[in-house]
Amino acid sequence: MASTPEIVRPPITSSGPIGWVRANLMSTKYNTLLTVAVLALLVWFLKSALGWVFFGADWSVVTSNLKLFLVGQYPSEEMWRIGVGVLFATLLLGVSWGVWGGVPRTFGRVWAVGLVVLAFFPFSLDHLSIESRIWILANPGMIGVGYLLSRASFVQPRRVVIAWVVLFLVGIVLLRGIEGVSVLPKVSTTLWGGLMLTFVLAIVGIVASFPLGVLLALGRRSSLPAVKSLSVLYIEFFRGVPLISLLFMTQIILPLFLPEGLRLDRVLRALLAITLFSSAYMAENVRGGFQAVPAGQVEAGKALGLSGPHIMVFIVLPQALRAVIPAIVGQFISLFKDTSLVVIVGLLDFVGIGKSVVLGNVAWIGSQREVYVFVAAVFWVCTYSMSYASQKLEERLGVGSR
Repeated sequence: MASTPEIVRPPITSSGPIGWVRANLMSTKYNTLLTVAVLALLVWFLKSALGWVFFGADWSVVTSNLKLFLVGQYPSEEMWRIGVGVLFATLLLGVSWGVWGGVPRTFGRVWAVGLVVLAFFPFSLDHLSIESRIWILANPGMIGVGYLLSRASFVQPRRVVIAWVVLFLVGIVLLRGIEGVSVLPKVSTTLWGGLMLTFVLAIVGIVASFPLGVLLALGRRSSLPAVKSLSVLYIEFFRGVPLISLLFMTQIILPLFLPEGLRLDRVLRALLAITLFSSAYMAENVRGGFQAVPAGQVEAGKALGLSGPHIMVFIVLPQALRAVIPAIVGQFISLFKDTSLVVIVGLLDFVGIGKSVVLGNVAWIGSQREVYVFVAAVFWVCTYSMSYASQKLEERLGVGSR
């Protein structure tokens, strides 16, 4: 009678977390010493940094100027516009959660938890009123309403995308107002500032530069000499000029060429500079994606009887954009950070507000560290969120795996 072979399990030190540590961090004496040194340095840094954040820093400079950091000098009596816009965006986030899941689900959870923590954070009533706390708590409720609404039969992915575009356009109108309308009076863009202005510059720049960059990439590949030459001239010129120079040109030189009586406000001129600059880099990223698409794809489309535009829109362009998602998102992140340069031309974005708070009040002169750590933390959260969304999109599309 044959006996059942005995199953011998590997030693605990060669598998599991302990085995991983021994194989990767303590495989030799040199690696062990290096690991211990790095851990000691990390513990010391975290102890010092966290000790300063929770016990040594005075965050009253942030809590006392929270409105300035968020919206700049936007009129207090018109703050309801921003509140309504954010509530509808939160509603659409809940709808997107129910329709797509994935990244919207993660962002919805983080947004809801963060707002609940903020609502019960021990600010004084002068810094965060009861009405503000109620509005903050209403946002997680709107996420739930949006998630339930996504189960309705009329909610479709294409309509959700259209709703986001409409909300973006309506939001700009809400922020700016309409001349001569008493219910929605015009708010000068000179009063815009803080994180709101940073988001406006970044979102409008991204939305405008992406399609323009795609068109420039197509133009550079065009067989028409005039179209190709103009595209190459545009791309090489704006890639060769620093963004700071373009900001100064649009703020100082551009008004000299405009007709008498036509004046563009400073925010619109800054948006023009950011869009022109970013679209040139976007064009080269997209062109790299075009080069990654095999020529056989085009030949297959022709064999199926598709026209040139159909081949480009339905075969080549999707594959090209899929191949360069990391580069495109990297450009978006760079654009988001470059919005801080507008402080040079007199616009008080998020970084500019931090600088003005420190230099404009003698009570906060010694609070530079707290201000800039807060600004850096907000920028990191925003840029990491964009990077995280990019990674999840790549995983969903199978970039690098198929």
